[in-house]
Amino acid sequence: MPTATARPRRKRLTERELLQMPSDGRKYELVNGRLQIVPTGARHGEIVSNLIGRLHTAKPPTVALYSEAVGFRMRNGNIRSPDASVMRRERLPDGVSPDEFVDGAPDLAVEVVLPSERAAEPLQKVAEYFESGAQEVWLLLPDRRQVYRYRTPLEVQSLEAEDTLTGGDLLPEFRVRVGELFE
Repeated sequence: MPTATARPRRKRLTERELLQMPSDGRKYELVNGRLQIVPTGARHGEIVSNLIGRLHTAKPPTVALYSEAVGFRMRNGNIRSPDASVMRRERLPDGVSPDEFVDGAPDLAVEVVLPSERAAEPLQKVAEYFESGAQEVWLLLPDRRQVYRYRTPLEVQSLEAEDTLTGGDLLPEFRVRVGELFE
């Protein structure tokens, strides 16, 4: 008769342990105490670099622009690392970016949706960002050359390749034709 064996429980990772992990070039998030590796490829990196370059040239001194290397502590305890993010400096301690994770979501969180992601994954992130204080979330869909712009969890605007994406009050100088984000 076969016997049942209990699988050892995996240890939940702490924020401190995540911060102390050596940088190996991969993107990690802490979700429900478990380390998740977010697989990315060269195309993903190219799109993110293109976007961050464009955001950088348009950002006013009143905001901080971050790459995917920065973790944000969500209200539910998860640590999320958007591909690009913008945060008003007035929300940062003394207007300066901390050495540790940032409390709450950025004002703008941007995620490049990978073909390997299940449909629910980006929507879960959208919900977490808004629950944690985001004002806007952009989902970039490279395969469709589209951007979904969320101003609330339920208010989404679908922008096609020929449409113009603007930065609103947060980034008043930012304007780009959506298709250019994927070139």
